[in-house]
Amino acid sequence: MSSPDVLASSASALRRERELIEWLQSHHSLLLGFSGGVDSAYLACVAIEAVGAERFLAVIGRSASYPAEQWQTARDVAARAGIDVLEVDTHEMDDPRYVANPTNRCYFCKSELWSVLERVRAERGIATIIDGTNADDLSDHRPGKKAATEQGIRSPLAELGFTKSEIRELSRARGIPTWSQPSSPCLSSRLPYGTPVTVTRLSAVERAERSLRGLGVQGNLRVRHHGDTARVEMDLAELELWSDDARAAKLTSAVRDAGFAQVVLDPRGFRSGSLNVLAGIVSHSGTSAPLSGA
Repeated sequence: MSSPDVLASSASALRRERELIEWLQSHHSLLLGFSGGVDSAYLACVAIEAVGAERFLAVIGRSASYPAEQWQTARDVAARAGIDVLEVDTHEMDDPRYVANPTNRCYFCKSELWSVLERVRAERGIATIIDGTNADDLSDHRPGKKAATEQGIRSPLAELGFTKSEIRELSRARGIPTWSQPSSPCLSSRLPYGTPVTVTRLSAVERAERSLRGLGVQGNLRVRHHGDTARVEMDLAELELWSDDARAAKLTSAVRDAGFAQVVLDPRGFRSGSLNVLAGIVSHSGTSAPLSGA
């Protein structure tokens, strides 16, 4: 998986990668919770190279909140790197605590995921479960991390201090195609806290985002579900591009076709965790504009 371009990475990032390889090799066998995102894709590619297929298994947890595009990315990365992948179903949608969508919703989701993966680990005699949490994640609102800690999940990227930018840098040097991929949290993150999580709502968000990607929207993209209204966030450069009348009309039509009556193109652009801001979980220096129909 390595390429000569890895030499272009910064000395500190390369040193951290060597520490990661040593960390992985120090464990008898490893099971990775594999989503196909930037972090887990990088970790999977380093792990298969460091310890080999006999000591490494990547596991994808499938549910209604896991976007189909993310699943395809995970499968593509795994095939490219020669990684065997096991797919298992998770059933967080059967948990009324998760469905109620409280501010710690992720805790219930991750508790289910790690419980399922723990059964796989025990059945296969694998020593350690790992995930792709990075050092930047530790400063964010991530109740799912509590579930991981409770179940003994290790996070080597966070433990060794990898930042998201370093992971992207090293992924690019290795030729891992996810290096420039926007972050893509689960579909439930598009629903305001307190709005029950349903397959219908998740499907509407997924259809809307897929349609916008089909139109050519690049970079970060979120379709936030506010009942009959979809609030669309995208990077500021894309926002300027899609704000002209003709493009905005296409965008609005595509999102309405996904099941929303009204569409709002958020003038503030993409903001990671904006629903946390709206819920008062984290602070934001900007001001919030009221939603309006479009």
